[in-house]
Parts: sequence; C-alpha cells; structure tokens
Amino acid sequence: MSEHASVPREILARLNAICLGLPEVHEESAWTGVRWMIGKKNFAHAVMIDRGWPPAYAQAAGRDGPLPVLTFRLPLARVAAPKFARAPFFKPPWFADIVGVAIDAHSDWDELADLIVESYCVLAPKKLVALLDRPRV
Repeated sequence: MSEHASVPREILARLNAICLGLPEVHEESAWTGVRWMIGKKNFAHAVMIDRGWPPAYAQAAGRDGPLPVLTFRLPLARVAAPKFARAPFFKPPWFADIVGVAIDAHSDWDELADLIVESYCVLAPKKLVALLDRPRV
C-alpha cells in the first residue's frame, strides 16, 4: 500500500466517465495516480500532489498540495494560448504538448471533458477519432 495520497474517488469516477466513454480506451495504474491510455499512449493522467510529492508535479503546478491534478495533451498551437499559462492550468516541462490542470470544487467539468477529448484526439488513430461525435475544426 502506498504511503502517498490518492486522487479522491469522486474525481476518478468523473474522469472515468469521460475517458472510458472514448473508443478503445483503458485505464491503468501509473507510477503514481491513474492514467487513461489509447493503445500504449497516455492521453490523461490524474495525480494527487501531497506534501510536495511527486516533486516534478508539485514544482510544475507550483503547489505542495494536497491538490489533485490532471495532465493531458493538446495541439502545440493550443498549448501556447495564454489561458494555459495561468491557474488553474500549469505547464509541465516533460513534453511540449502537455498541460496540467488543478481539479477543485470550482473546476468546470464540461471544459475538462472537452480538453480530455481533445487530448484523446491528439494521440488516437484517425480511424478512432472519426468515430467521435464532435465538430470538425
């Protein structure tokens, strides 16, 4: 059993409802937290920052916690939007196309759902993206 805090079950349930509704997605335990995968590609990862752990997430988010966060992928042009440079968003340094968001009582779950679907579309095969009912951009 891990001595580190876990993402609250209520948050995981909401994320599962979004992520597992996408074609061919599976959930798995990650080195910390939970991630959702399309094939071998991680398009969403929920982590609980607590007492500065995990340090890479705490540093990227600028918070020691406790704070549940979600990382996801976006097209590079979207990552550059000013919105993603301020709270509740943050920019982890490990991939150019990754964005993080703090999840709290004020989180906009419709927006989170849209961002998760967009992340899925960045990494999923085109044939699976074509199955989604979403406007063409």
